[in-house]
Amino acid sequence: MVQTWEPMNVRRKNKVGTSLLLFLFFCQLALTQKPVSNQYSILFYNVENLFDCKNDSIKNDDEFLPDGDKRWTSKRMYSKINGIGKTILASNKWETPALIGLCEVENEWVLKQLVYYSPLSSLKYGYIHFESQDKRGIDVALLYQKTQFTPLESVSINLTNPRQNFYTRDALYVKGIISSDTLHIIVNHWPSKRGGAIQSEPKREAVAKVIRAKIDSIQAKHFAPKLIVMGDFNASQEAPSMQILLRDSDLTSGLDEKSLRNKSIGGTYKYQGEWNTIDHILYSKRSFNKGNYRLRQSIVNLPFLIEDDTSYSGAKPKRTYLGPRYLGGVSDHLPIILTIEKTQ
Repeated sequence: MVQTWEPMNVRRKNKVGTSLLLFLFFCQLALTQKPVSNQYSILFYNVENLFDCKNDSIKNDDEFLPDGDKRWTSKRMYSKINGIGKTILASNKWETPALIGLCEVENEWVLKQLVYYSPLSSLKYGYIHFESQDKRGIDVALLYQKTQFTPLESVSINLTNPRQNFYTRDALYVKGIISSDTLHIIVNHWPSKRGGAIQSEPKREAVAKVIRAKIDSIQAKHFAPKLIVMGDFNASQEAPSMQILLRDSDLTSGLDEKSLRNKSIGGTYKYQGEWNTIDHILYSKRSFNKGNYRLRQSIVNLPFLIEDDTSYSGAKPKRTYLGPRYLGGVSDHLPIILTIEKTQ
């Protein structure tokens, strides 16, 4: 092997030069990397029938077509999409949520319109969505800011039982990293109260048992996992179906439903003059409390989401439709937001 020789001062200069380049490289890397934030927020929003304007032969979406009962046009659709984007932008004093659970979205296409062609277009949101077997074709989804959240795993949770002629939207499970935490997220949209709250409660109880089994499996596999279980559950915390999740579990909510009922905005949904909190963000209190976290939860009641309740009294959400009549609002539900802050 041929060896080359350099004067000592040249070798020293090379070492100094290499060290200086490495130093400058790591300084530049430190400047370009975004520091891990000690605070992030999670939003859930039932966006009330976010359909496209195209007919899908395997879905019961005929009323949401330009010639359908609701006269659902591109203009109305994009007005709604822009309203949803505006709501998300303003929901946390312009500090946009890192994670957004949605329900009543028809498909991936409408999610793309929301992420890429609404006021959210510059915020680098990604989305996770699976088609479900719901007969109307409405699904749940999760939006996430790519700069804050890294998905590791996602899967749909089948809640349909064809043997009993029971078809409903799937739940969505996502595992990911945010602010150096591993989160396990389940997005839900449980069966409605159509046919009566008492008569339909067994359907929600059946779904609740599946979701509780998923939660138990996560807790068996991981020590004190950080869980977020959110959605439109079509039930208050006191309902038997919700108690399947809450009873003898680590899950809790940051909202006191009883105290909310005495306020002008007394819940997330208003039916026949009565406010109800049927949208929830539940979290695992043990795993967050032991890590020195501060959690704050509230209902988002921006002025443009509200209108006077002329039939009863007070205020109500300004919905998109009342039956076949177009009202031009964003949704018949109000969003709910959870802010998580690390104190140490």
